[in-house]
Amino acid sequence: MAENNTVKQMIDIMSRSGWRITEQRRTLAEIFAKSDGYLSPKDVYDQMTNQYPSVSFDTVYRNLRLLSEMGALEQFYFMDGGLKFRGSCLSHHHHHLICINCEKTLTFDYCPMEQTLELPGSFKIVNHRFEVYGVCEQCQNESGKDV
Repeated sequence: MAENNTVKQMIDIMSRSGWRITEQRRTLAEIFAKSDGYLSPKDVYDQMTNQYPSVSFDTVYRNLRLLSEMGALEQFYFMDGGLKFRGSCLSHHHHHLICINCEKTLTFDYCPMEQTLELPGSFKIVNHRFEVYGVCEQCQNESGKDV
């Protein structure tokens, strides 16, 4: 059920942004709905070519960037893994703890923006992200040491 809801949310965002909903775009939404983690543009391209062999990498990458700009996807830059995407978490405001080994992501509700900020000039914040990179408990246990 959650998978169908994620696809619907992504398609709604695409529609509100004026996109025509094609089978390829629906497939793109389904790829992210089925994934628990982050996908590189190559991961998405590889999955898309299973169904659409003629799709180009440039088309997939351009769609990922546009979906990120419209809020359907979140993008993260992993130190070793480069740029990756995942479906946006739209249910409530939260931030992410990201494991640098396995890329598992945990959400947490603390937001540093709730603190009083003294910003220069009359700067108006319209959006923000807060990610903390570290090593998850499972990876620490598997390596047998605290990092």
